[in-house]
Amino acid sequence: MAVQTIAGNATTASVDLGPAVALSCRECGERFDLGPLFACASCFGPLEVAYDLPAGDPEALRKRIEAGPDNIWRYAPLLPVPADVADKPNLNPGFTKLVKADNLARELGVTGGLYVKDDSGNPTHSFKDRVVAIAVEAARAFGFTTLSCSSTGNLAGAVGAAAARAGLRSCVFIPHDLEQGKVVMAAVYGGELVGIEGNYDDVNRFCSELIGDPLGEGWGFVNVNLRPYYGEGSKTLAYEICEQLGWRLPDQIVIPIASGSQLTKIDKGFQELIRLGLVEDRPYKIFGAQAEGCSPVSAAFKAGHDVVRPQKPNTIAKSLAIGNPADGPYVLDIARRTGGAVEDVDDEQVVDAIKLLARTEGIFGETAGGVTVGVTKKLIEAGVIDPALTTVVLNTGDGLKTLDAVSATSQATATIKPSLDAFRAAGLASA
Repeated sequence: MAVQTIAGNATTASVDLGPAVALSCRECGERFDLGPLFACASCFGPLEVAYDLPAGDPEALRKRIEAGPDNIWRYAPLLPVPADVADKPNLNPGFTKLVKADNLARELGVTGGLYVKDDSGNPTHSFKDRVVAIAVEAARAFGFTTLSCSSTGNLAGAVGAAAARAGLRSCVFIPHDLEQGKVVMAAVYGGELVGIEGNYDDVNRFCSELIGDPLGEGWGFVNVNLRPYYGEGSKTLAYEICEQLGWRLPDQIVIPIASGSQLTKIDKGFQELIRLGLVEDRPYKIFGAQAEGCSPVSAAFKAGHDVVRPQKPNTIAKSLAIGNPADGPYVLDIARRTGGAVEDVDDEQVVDAIKLLARTEGIFGETAGGVTVGVTKKLIEAGVIDPALTTVVLNTGDGLKTLDAVSATSQATATIKPSLDAFRAAGLASA
């Protein structure tokens, strides 16, 4: 356990973030004390959490995890949270279903086993509950009183709900033209919800300015000054997938890309499990999925570039509409290192994939889920994803949040009078 002192406005708080011992720069490796920092003071590289992870018998650790609660806190020994985190008021996300998608597999010609990690089962129906849960513990540790974020939608709802449960104030910022379902879901928790005229990148710039202003004193921005801790929540997807596969790595995994943080942290989670001896060290491939209307990482991958050039988003997949993804270069590194790829699909393919997943597996994914399924289909058809290997596809949110994407083509089959004759006349009796 790492315990240290953080100086706040007028108080001093003791910080306990479990096995977390420092923040480490991803570029130059310089270390910093645990605190609300997100950029290296020497090279401005991004910071991430460094650990003193449990050593010893992997089997004992595996049994300890399996005996834990049915949520992400079963992995508390591997996360920047105090040991008693499960006893605190929080939303307890995680341990969502890993669905063996045999019907979808037949449609796509997959013979090696296809699984959908369905994170729509989280408390606010997206994977963002995982990352926010970790950020809340950091906010508590550092004495923040207001929880905030810049969001494309799902994160706004997750922050609002988590803050309400934790007894914190929330004030979140979103693009002004967000899907109405996500606006309502973010607003219902009673915190402040502020629309910013512009796209997500404009919102994020505004939040960065607010952090440096006295107006932002005491505010924890989960994806800015708490970003190193927030990002660690995505590792729990890697942990769960491997545990649910019988403590083994998938051969291939397809992950949607917004900022790119989820993909990089899933890779980090796989690597930690390997180092701890909880899974066998063997090759795996990571594939990134983007919408064509916001595909800066895909474009860089296809062009063989190391630099990701920003784009102005124009896609129905608004939860992935980040034109200047912070982790883009690291996504490229991981895709190339693992032998994977980064691909994109257009809006029509996104809609088709949403309906395909719903029709075959009874899972109604949001537009980001349509992106991952659509890219999976495209890469299988191109011979890039091997259909004979075990493949996991992520569905990160609930389709009820993005109804507009499919509403035009998902209507009542027929409207009839309440009689058997009318039913027969509609031609549905033998359908």
